[in-house]
Amino acid sequence: MAQSNDGGGAARPRSVAHGSFHLERRYDAPIERVWLALTDREAKEKWFVGPPGEWELVERSMDVRDGGRELAKGRFKSGTVSTFEALYHDVVPHERLVYSYVMHLDEKKISVSLATVQLKREGKGTKIMIAEQGAFLDGYDDAGAREHGTGHLLDALGASLGA
Repeated sequence: MAQSNDGGGAARPRSVAHGSFHLERRYDAPIERVWLALTDREAKEKWFVGPPGEWELVERSMDVRDGGRELAKGRFKSGTVSTFEALYHDVVPHERLVYSYVMHLDEKKISVSLATVQLKREGKGTKIMIAEQGAFLDGYDDAGAREHGTGHLLDALGASLGA
């Protein structure tokens, strides 16, 4: 573990832990509806949120295109603010999203990740596949929380589709 000094005080330890996961779901909804739920701000607000009653949305913006950005910022009951900031690298309508994102808790950067979302038509439904690679920073111990949280979000996406 290296020591780093940001110029504002005592040196603090720096570290990086890596993790990756793959998740799949199948929804009884056409691929066009699933794509809309992933890329339309109003549709995404129905499922890409923190725990009900525990988290409130503070700010959201979405521009899903190559080079576009997304921001979702919310406050937990405890007062802690979570911030998701994404940059879209590859957008193929109804097929694929590739984006990197940074997560903050308050002002502390806790992770940087690369995510790939793929959609496949299966009969009248849709199969979604997510692969993610994360770098967890400076003592943030993910311990599988990101995979669990992403699984929860995929279930919420399915519920928003009525699937």
